[in-house]
Amino acid sequence: MYPAPVEAPAGSASVRLGVLAGRRRRWSAPVDPGDDNGCHAPKLRAPDVTDAEPPPRAARRQVRARRSRQRLAFSLAGALVIALAAFLSVNALSGSKSPGSPSGTPTTSTTTTTVPATTTTPPPYMPPAVAPVIAPPLAGEGQWSNPEPWSPQPPSVLTTTFRTDPTQPSIVAYAAWVRSANTQLALYPGYEGPGPSALDRGPEEVPVTARQSLLATFNSGFYEKDSAAGFYVHGTLYFPMVNGLATVVTYTNGQVALMDWEGGPTPGAEVVMARQNLPLLVDAGAPTPTAGIPSDWGVTLHGALAVWRTGLGIDAHGNLMYVAAPAQTALSLAKILVQLGAVRAMQLDINPEWPIFVTYAGPGAVSPSLFVPNPNQVSTRFLYSSTKDFFALYIPTPGQVQQPW
Repeated sequence: MYPAPVEAPAGSASVRLGVLAGRRRRWSAPVDPGDDNGCHAPKLRAPDVTDAEPPPRAARRQVRARRSRQRLAFSLAGALVIALAAFLSVNALSGSKSPGSPSGTPTTSTTTTTVPATTTTPPPYMPPAVAPVIAPPLAGEGQWSNPEPWSPQPPSVLTTTFRTDPTQPSIVAYAAWVRSANTQLALYPGYEGPGPSALDRGPEEVPVTARQSLLATFNSGFYEKDSAAGFYVHGTLYFPMVNGLATVVTYTNGQVALMDWEGGPTPGAEVVMARQNLPLLVDAGAPTPTAGIPSDWGVTLHGALAVWRTGLGIDAHGNLMYVAAPAQTALSLAKILVQLGAVRAMQLDINPEWPIFVTYAGPGAVSPSLFVPNPNQVSTRFLYSSTKDFFALYIPTPGQVQQPW
């Protein structure tokens, strides 16, 4: 058994060290090697470097505060790194800011080109002026004008005059252009034309109930006895349709067409009106091969080759055009229609008696005027019973497929 430890004098440095060190570890009692019996009093030894006195409490508080600040700094740095990475990712997805946009406001960028929205409405189509073939041109020659400014805009009917042959400067052609989208084309039998029939011939004139919206009237084609051709209107087939003939057609959807008919003897339910006359005079924007054969285009007054002729064409936009001119062969009439932009065209009536195109100064068919100056015609012709069938142009009435009968 070991003897009791020797106490150091009070107040000595060894005692203070022992007290402090004893709080953290036990003191060791090394054995004196010079002791024979192995029993000796333990000796006190000074603590080594690892037993150094811990720092005072204030110092420890400073260390802990410094470490807390370091941890906070590391946390803030990490948060900044994460935020920066997120911002860069969003910016990469959003694209770069467009010039002139507010600072910091990203603009959407995609792989497709964005076309800016626009409310600009293109101007309505107007036919090009007719280039004069004789210099100097006459006043207003080839320039389109609106004979009916009272009608809805854009203009539904335009007219012009121009000379067609440099070798014959006195010959003037009369042309009318019709905006199909703004008009309704109608057909009426006369009391003789197109031919005899026991079927109801209708009013044989412009119906009084339809005159409020009347824009123009003009001549039709041959009598049935002179050239067999189809005639269909108001649900009545007066004469059967003939395949291979030039035909002007209107449909229940309001559209108009001019074609080489191949639909058989009876029009379909979608057809409102169909009038045939001879084969096509113009096709694919050029005179047809038979246009140069005089005998194919009707019997002329006194057998003359060049007489008054009229024709109806359609342009690439679906608009109609009417032409009347004196001293014309079928081929020269075809060339005039092509000059006006016709892609297909048909000949209508010929000879001096029949050409007529009438416009009106206001609603109700007031103040009719002869655009084609034919001394054989009167401006009021289609406002009373007409000998031959004729065409009429109207301002369309919404929901009305065909004009009153």
